[in-house]
Amino acid sequence: MKLFSKNTLSPFDYFLIIGVIVTSVIYSVFTGEFDVLGFVASFTGLVCVVLSAKGSILNYVFGLVNVTLYAYIAYKSKLYGDAALNALYYIPMQFVGWFSWQKKKQSQDESKVKARRMSTKQLILLIAVCAVAVAGCGYILDKVGDPQPYKDSATNVLSIIAMFLMVRAFTEQWYLWIVTNVISVIMWIILTVRGEAHAETMIIMWVFYLANSINGLIQWLKLSQSSTVPTEVV
Repeated sequence: MKLFSKNTLSPFDYFLIIGVIVTSVIYSVFTGEFDVLGFVASFTGLVCVVLSAKGSILNYVFGLVNVTLYAYIAYKSKLYGDAALNALYYIPMQFVGWFSWQKKKQSQDESKVKARRMSTKQLILLIAVCAVAVAGCGYILDKVGDPQPYKDSATNVLSIIAMFLMVRAFTEQWYLWIVTNVISVIMWIILTVRGEAHAETMIIMWVFYLANSINGLIQWLKLSQSSTVPTEVV
């Protein structure tokens, strides 16, 4: 079966994918070394989020590789919260998401996943849950000595909720991804200053994630008006 149809990716999607490759190569030339692990994590992660913005079930294939590598990189950088989030939540959710979207397959080569929109009551509840959860988790992290408790709380809590909304195909997931990506860019910039391994390539990855999340929001807002998201499946 076809991996991608000619309409699966837009010029902007190719720009993002090629952009992360070119940026990584340029970085390697200037530093004199090629971070293979960081590059693979960045590339698979970028392809994953691009495909998720397109509503493609293939995003979970690339996502599985990305979150596995990212869990390892985060652990090596002593970001234990991020490492645990990816290893214990994101990895299993790749399989949950795959089977959830697979059920919507209408034919062997194509399926349509409904792009859902929250009602006003659901949106208010979402905001309330996010606020309470971030505050509560941040308070706990502060008590156990986390140096940046509310930043860590925000990235972890919002990512968990956003991933759940993604599996459920809610458009509002993209608002949470945007916030999470902004915080993550800042976090890895700080780690770059501290000299952590793979940090520079992680900045590249998260900057492209941020660009894609903004594009994803725009696409899903349009797609939700017609109630369906075209999806290529294997």
